Amino acid sequence: MTDPKPLAFPADTAGWLAFAAERPDARIARVREIDSQLIAGRELSPLARLQLWNEASIAIAEAASEASLLSESHPDADVRVAAEARVQAIDALLSERALDPALFAVFDGLATDGLDAAARRLLAHIQRDFRRGGVDRDEATRERLRALAERDTELSLTFSRNIRDGRRELKLPADALEGLPQDFIDAHPVDDEGLITLTTEYTDLMPVREFAVRRPTRTALLSVYNDLAWPDNDPVLAELLAVRAERAELLGYGDWADYETETRMIGSSAAIRSFLDDIDAATREAAAAEYDRLLERLRVDEPDAEAVTAADLWYLLSALKREDYAVDAQAVRAYFAFDNVLAGVLDVTARLLDVAYVPVDAGAWHDDVRSYDVVRGERRLGRIHLDLHPREGKYNHAACFNLAPGIAGRSLPEGVLLCNFSRGLLEHDQVVTFFHEFGHLVHGILGGADAVWADFSGIETEWDFVEAPSQLLEEWAWDAGVLATFARNADGEPIPADLVERMRVADAFGRALEVTRQLGHANVSYGLHVERPSDLQAAVEGWYRASSPVHPLPNGHTYAGFGHLTGYGACYYTYQWSLVIARDLLSAFGDDLMDPAVATRYRERILEPGGSRDAADLVAAFLGRPYSFDAYRAWLAGA
Repeated sequence: MTDPKPLAFPADTAGWLAFAAERPDARIARVREIDSQLIAGRELSPLARLQLWNEASIAIAEAASEASLLSESHPDADVRVAAEARVQAIDALLSERALDPALFAVFDGLATDGLDAAARRLLAHIQRDFRRGGVDRDEATRERLRALAERDTELSLTFSRNIRDGRRELKLPADALEGLPQDFIDAHPVDDEGLITLTTEYTDLMPVREFAVRRPTRTALLSVYNDLAWPDNDPVLAELLAVRAERAELLGYGDWADYETETRMIGSSAAIRSFLDDIDAATREAAAAEYDRLLERLRVDEPDAEAVTAADLWYLLSALKREDYAVDAQAVRAYFAFDNVLAGVLDVTARLLDVAYVPVDAGAWHDDVRSYDVVRGERRLGRIHLDLHPREGKYNHAACFNLAPGIAGRSLPEGVLLCNFSRGLLEHDQVVTFFHEFGHLVHGILGGADAVWADFSGIETEWDFVEAPSQLLEEWAWDAGVLATFARNADGEPIPADLVERMRVADAFGRALEVTRQLGHANVSYGLHVERPSDLQAAVEGWYRASSPVHPLPNGHTYAGFGHLTGYGACYYTYQWSLVIARDLLSAFGDDLMDPAVATRYRERILEPGGSRDAADLVAAFLGRPYSFDAYRAWLAGA
């Protein structure tokens, strides 16, 4: 087996333009060439057909990953535009292939003689996905489905671009920052007009919503943030929902959620509604009690306050945790300097997963990017790239992007984190986010290092399982022993174990409200695609009000900046569904998150198989039983 090499990046803008355009164009041409071979190859064995299909899947994954990443991260706008055009071209190619009867005939009814279990599973997925594409419909319907799929891609890209480019600023008097940490105040100097400038970047939004004593400051910034990409995305989203509804109807599905869930663990649109209703019932009483405590605390500052709003939630939780649980978020923050957190995440996951991270100079797309080879023994398993600070034109949330698919002996898996962390001190929530996203990253590397079929490489599992490994890894950010290895204040003192214990106890308060907040996102995601309201603003505000006792800010347009509506569609429920599984996986670790035997079993039975087996089977192989809701219910009961 040869040792696959990592990607070589260009050295200048011209090179990056070619990387963003010519490379994917060449791969698209390669896919068309392979498809012609498949259609002409009547004498090809079943295995040979699948191997050719795999060659095409590798080329598609390479082109799609590179183009998607560059469209969201490259500092040069021309490169982003070129990459975005290729994302659209690749999606058009996928739609074209899924609707090609001649290509479908290569696999339709194909005998499984000589195929092992993995190859038979791949064949079944290929046949299923052709039918999901509409290949068995008449020519006119296929043509309409092709146009709708291409329009879906175009609208999704526009929706995401408007969010990415939608950064807004807000000018306020200097005293608006009362309660903010001193380093934050120092980073926001007063201008000639006596004003300071806040932006909708996370580096401003998250500290303000947690620490700003003045309610008008919190409300003003969150109101501006809630209108990110509005009104531009109003017509975009309305058309996107209509396009998806028509696609579902033409394909014979009850609604878009039925289409999306056919390939997921949950199985149907009705099952989503039932699951969300169960979550609502499980949290309603505890959330109401938590809300009453928040409202009581708010009236200490604002005696005439009638309701707790989304602009109050994080501030009040932080205040109560400081006052009732002796957890001061600003004091906690002092232990989480960015450089220490980065080193800590690398060290903890290296020990947990039996790997090493070796820094390399990859010459990536921006000077901020840190690159590392992921190594075990003498073998390089993959390469990761960490792009962790905000800048203009960059993806403005936190996510993991594939860069290169892992194929054993052929292609080294590479992944990228695009985050927006401060270069100074981090809130503990951001530390949790870092662990979460890093969970996706290592899943992609370990699940791709020995993959045979591109369609199952890395995190190519059922989409409502994909968050479970990353949610599991969040727990390491709450463990006193783990945090003591890297969380240190300016004097070099490690975070005290009793403080971490108080943080854990305090975290239980507000848990039910946090679940209802996530329930609101899930109800919006589902409701928009299933009910398709004519008044987006009123419907979305109504779903948030029905989901949580915390009031949304009135007249906001949060849906316009809800980036998950493109990739997750109707299925934001995924986060709670995966959390059910993550809490069950966690139970296997007991009291020692660094238990080497459990960690090895987890790595070998959950991460390394990638998508080669159904998620339920992976979980059962690790736990020794099917997954259950018991651990999740116990977690909720601890609120």
